[in-house]
Amino acid sequence: MVDAAGRMISTDVRSGPSARLRLGAVQYLNTRPLVHGLSQAGLDVRFDLPSRLADQLAAGRLDVALIPTVELFRGDGYRVVSDACIACRGPVMSVKLFFRTAVHRVTTLAVDEGSRTSAALARILLAERFGIRPRIETLPIGSGLGDSQADAVLLIGDRAIGRGTDGGAFQLAWDLGDEWCRWTGLPFVFAVWAARRGTFTAGLDRILAAARDAGRANLAAIAAAEAAPHGLTVAQCHSYLADNLHYDLGPRERDAVALFQRHAARLGLAPAGPAAASSRTAPARHGS
Repeated sequence: MVDAAGRMISTDVRSGPSARLRLGAVQYLNTRPLVHGLSQAGLDVRFDLPSRLADQLAAGRLDVALIPTVELFRGDGYRVVSDACIACRGPVMSVKLFFRTAVHRVTTLAVDEGSRTSAALARILLAERFGIRPRIETLPIGSGLGDSQADAVLLIGDRAIGRGTDGGAFQLAWDLGDEWCRWTGLPFVFAVWAARRGTFTAGLDRILAAARDAGRANLAAIAAAEAAPHGLTVAQCHSYLADNLHYDLGPRERDAVALFQRHAARLGLAPAGPAAASSRTAPARHGS
């Protein structure tokens, strides 16, 4: 594998303990920069929906997975194994909450079957900002906005990119990344690389970081390959990957994870306790 500076990085783990690791990665467009270089590392990488990856990691069918951040709190002794992640510092484009009615009148919320973190985020924003705790329904994979009669409908991933309010059927659309960032003043982290308790991951952090850096250095090529299959122009695809997303789990991102955990615990969506990706930096204060 070649890093962003053009240096060769040895990532061949086929002769080491990591060769037996089963990795799970999200199949959405937003993951492409993180997995762009993994095929060169000799790893067994399997792709699925975020929610299914979380279930497979919990069941022991995967050793390491790019899981929804909320599952980091719910898992049994999971640990973050890389500073590569999927995050945003403003509008994310691919996580949207659509409203049929005014926000304060919402009583039912349909959440995308593939979602865990975004579903929790939507519930947190509604509860903490508006005092609303709607009844939750599941929107199956393959269903569209019109297939649910819920007052609000959450779409994530490729299905949400580029969607407006569908010609008046919905009054309002929130970009949940933007809503969180403006509310808290912090980034939002949608997914992290996590390992099961006792999994041997020596050297994996370097491999995952190198894969991310290689992907980030090749965004133009990724956008050119992925734009048409996702119904985007190359320019739109590149802008989404380069401007709406970022891929580094830094101190502010860890603070955001800790804050997200506190809100989730307060609503009973995750256990309370030490933040799974904490940092020594104090969390930013935010208003209501």
